[in-house]
Amino acid sequence: MSGFAFYPFQVSEKYPAQFIKADITYSSLSAKLKFNFKLNENPDYVALIQRLQDYFDKIKQSASANNWHVSRKVKPHQTPEIDFKNLVQEGIQAIEAGQLEKVVLSRVRATELLPGFDVMDTFIRLQETYPTAFTSLVSIPDTGTWMGASPEILVQVSKNKIFKTVALAGTQALTPDSNPAKAMWQQKEIEEQSMVERYVLNCFKSIRLREYHEIGPRTVLAGNLMHLRTDFTVDMNQVPFPTLGTQMLQLLHPTSAVCGMPKEPATNFIRQKEGYDRAYFSGFLGPVNINGESNIFVNLRCTQLLEQVALTYAGAGITAESEPDKEWLETRLKMDTMRQVFRTE
Repeated sequence: MSGFAFYPFQVSEKYPAQFIKADITYSSLSAKLKFNFKLNENPDYVALIQRLQDYFDKIKQSASANNWHVSRKVKPHQTPEIDFKNLVQEGIQAIEAGQLEKVVLSRVRATELLPGFDVMDTFIRLQETYPTAFTSLVSIPDTGTWMGASPEILVQVSKNKIFKTVALAGTQALTPDSNPAKAMWQQKEIEEQSMVERYVLNCFKSIRLREYHEIGPRTVLAGNLMHLRTDFTVDMNQVPFPTLGTQMLQLLHPTSAVCGMPKEPATNFIRQKEGYDRAYFSGFLGPVNINGESNIFVNLRCTQLLEQVALTYAGAGITAESEPDKEWLETRLKMDTMRQVFRTE
């Protein structure tokens, strides 16, 4: 089935998994609509096309009044600096006590939207600012509206049946003087990225997959940041895993890049200590089986839109070498990915 997947960090009654069936798809490259059913089999197709045209006309209008879905399950909130730094310190202590190897801790920041905020203009600005990221705008009744620019592939299956996933971790700011080819990485970032690599490899081992190609780690750019990334590919034409994409999606999520290691104690630590529900932040999203391809990304560098407030989310991987001040700065840099395309005072 073709459609768009939108999954939370953890599926719950409050935050269910969402799948939007692709009855109709639109390509900005071809500027054409594609109907995934025969129009003459739908007696209301004329009315359907008219409603579709009305919808596109509506979203082109200025958003002087809110025209996006708002979740009533969420109230404006944010994480104070002292609370986040104390949380990081607790995470370090848990690691030193042998309870965890790594835990990814996150926070949220609330920003008031200026009068006349235009969601479509903001999304277009996001696309122009981050042309190599997976930019998304998802608006679902009851679930709400989320906008993001993710740098991290979770699962990708091409038309030619090439599977791909990545291990992405380690963060440093991209400055005017930075040369990504000569980027210097501290032991903390190298260790953090190697943990994500091991996590992917363990997923391969659990299904006895040995035929994969690995490239990296190497420095990659993601907006105003640099990361370490290792790419893993599998030719599904040469291995007996016809459902590899689905299998790996189930095994990988949530990855150690958004949760930690070992997975279960890291997840429990996050739920008990983080102080808020991540909802769809650090979940995954993307088109499934569209023109024979699936592209699923981790929902990072994202913002949730409420009526008058934007909630921006970011996390940092905590290891024994972490420093609370530096982890706070890292989350701020990640939040700037989204905040710089919002017009704020």
